[in-house]
Amino acid sequence: MNELAQALNQAIKEDNEHVYHMLSQLGKEMFYPKGILSQSAEAGKKAHRFNATIGIATEGNQPMHFTHLQNLFGDRVAPKDLYPYAPPQGKEELRKVWKEKILKDNPSVNSDVVGSPIVTNALTHGLSIVADLFADEGTPVIVPDKFWGNYNLTFKVRRGANVVTFPLFNAENGFNTQALKETISAQNSSGKVIVLLNFPNNPTGYTPLESEAKEIAAVLTEAAEEGLNVVVLIDDAYFGLFYENSMKESIFSYLADAHERILAVKVDGATKENYVWGFRVGFITYASKSSAILNALEQKTKGLIRGTISSSSHPSQTLILQSLKSDEFAVEKEQKFALMKSRADKTKEVLAKEEYQKYWTYYPFNSGYFMCLKLNGIDAEELRLHLLDKYGVGTISINSTDLRIAFSCVEADDIEELFDLIAQGAADLA
Repeated sequence: MNELAQALNQAIKEDNEHVYHMLSQLGKEMFYPKGILSQSAEAGKKAHRFNATIGIATEGNQPMHFTHLQNLFGDRVAPKDLYPYAPPQGKEELRKVWKEKILKDNPSVNSDVVGSPIVTNALTHGLSIVADLFADEGTPVIVPDKFWGNYNLTFKVRRGANVVTFPLFNAENGFNTQALKETISAQNSSGKVIVLLNFPNNPTGYTPLESEAKEIAAVLTEAAEEGLNVVVLIDDAYFGLFYENSMKESIFSYLADAHERILAVKVDGATKENYVWGFRVGFITYASKSSAILNALEQKTKGLIRGTISSSSHPSQTLILQSLKSDEFAVEKEQKFALMKSRADKTKEVLAKEEYQKYWTYYPFNSGYFMCLKLNGIDAEELRLHLLDKYGVGTISINSTDLRIAFSCVEADDIEELFDLIAQGAADLA
């Protein structure tokens, strides 16, 4: 094992050995090399005469570039903020501003334990990094039975982890805390679990009530007190889109400082929150009382980034940073929230139609981009194909009974027609 990796592991062990045991074998071996990038960083601070370190071309004391590309940005974005490589961990000012956003959006979190966000190539890349750092073959990854299918690729196929599900909803259509507790207890012999929480949930659009969030935190803390190491991976892809009486903070707030055997990892990004899907800018934020552990996890994360994509897009980071600092940001954010909420409200209004009830019920939803129909005696994939072929309506079949509808991409005035067509398709098959 590389001596740099050994040093990082020792630093983790000295402050919290439980975190060391949470690491996968790859996670234990990972480090950030003292190579070209670190030497270039040193040169950037001290080489006042010539800096002949990093592999870019310069011209006229700025990064070499094509004029026709720079003309797309004009004077609004300087070449230095577009063309050079961004650091593997991301632009430092963007990291600072995103952390400030996390603390503002989650006022109850203990700010002393929140690390500096590390920039990723959006959410999926962030999840993949966490999988690499903490999941070995056979590691239990606990998720609700309503989950984003890409988790299978990220954890099961790539890392060989064991994806274990529990029913998301109980008989009262609330979060099934008891099922979560029982599922975690069944994995006690493994010594370590990854619990993946995604709120607002994809595909159902459900976010727990504040009381349910506290119950979830209590279940995880109890498991930790009984000797289980728990990596809580919080997928906050749709954070902030809370339309009704749900918790309004990330569950990261309840778990960041919960127990020494709990490592809370928040994965989020501008992608869906700020409607810039193609920009591919996400973040990983670790929580720990120990600055040494936060540093070690950052170095290991940087090593994974360096060894895969090298760094994330510099232009995307620059544009996101300018957006976050803009005077218009808060105003437009609220405008888009109101628009999304109006579509969710209209969806609930339309779903109250009595004639639909013979074809489906629907799972609770109060947030996010989606909602899910639970079909009555109709195969979801058969209905999906029928709607596509006969009515030109696209939906997503989750399993044999569940059909996901993205109200996020349907104008409010069109939502009733959408569900009428789905009902007509269901009537055809029934």
